[in-house]
Amino acid sequence: MASLILASAPHSHGSPVAPTGRGRTTPLARRHQKSRGRAAIAAGTLILGLVTAMAVAVPALSPYGVAEARPSERLRTPELGHPFGTDRLGRDQFTRAAHGARTSVGATAATLALSLAIGVGLGLLAGFRGGLADGIVMRVADVALSVPTLVVAIVVAALFGPALLTVVVVATAFNWANYARVTRAIVRQVRHEPFVDAARAIGATPWRIATRAVLPHVWGPVTAMATIDVGALLMTISGLSFLGLGAQPPTPEWGLMLADGRSSFLDMPHLMVFPGAMIFMTVLGANLLGTGLRQRLAGGA
Repeated sequence: MASLILASAPHSHGSPVAPTGRGRTTPLARRHQKSRGRAAIAAGTLILGLVTAMAVAVPALSPYGVAEARPSERLRTPELGHPFGTDRLGRDQFTRAAHGARTSVGATAATLALSLAIGVGLGLLAGFRGGLADGIVMRVADVALSVPTLVVAIVVAALFGPALLTVVVVATAFNWANYARVTRAIVRQVRHEPFVDAARAIGATPWRIATRAVLPHVWGPVTAMATIDVGALLMTISGLSFLGLGAQPPTPEWGLMLADGRSSFLDMPHLMVFPGAMIFMTVLGANLLGTGLRQRLAGGA
């Protein structure tokens, strides 16, 4: 019986089209919004797909090693054999940029996954239980949101040494709070809905109610928010690596590649242009995908 009631809870985040009126969205406007959302999702998915294909295919097909130095080919401008040119050690920048996609995007994905797990979990606890648990989680979230990530990263790097893992831990420690706040707000809206009251009345456990009836309402908005956050997280991780606080040589990472090319920018601008372009395209693709998801949710399922 509990399973039937919980299964009948609405899992989509859309709602029937509201009647036309002040403050309401017309059916035509919703269709237009959904159409724009589909276009943004398609464009974002295409861009991210190309970056992913590059990260997967190029390291496997390239004749150059990621750390292979060829002094006779140092500081080559872009050409057929080296589409992104070579650096001051003669390393192929196209191969390193593809490996850098694995490093930069992988670190971003790890940070995002940890932030979602912590934030959604604590948000569910705060919104569903309320009381003391709610107060503690929200106050900790307020502190996390008020502390500048860069300052903490510098302090942690000074104490434990710069490393990509350090950046991931620091970014996670302050990124979960937004997801906790959004999750809590959604849970507080739906926790007294009839299907939740019905599940509670027939004896469903709080864990089952939270995960089967309440959590499906959280994933849509949180997923759209997380997709947009990919860009901000990638820029944070790359920026900290650029400052020497994240990935260390010879690890191929986009921010570190920007730092390596800084001294030769006037003579060899491609050393910064191509890693910067990879960051830009990935951020653009993630923002388009996140914006499209948000528009689809706002326009109804």
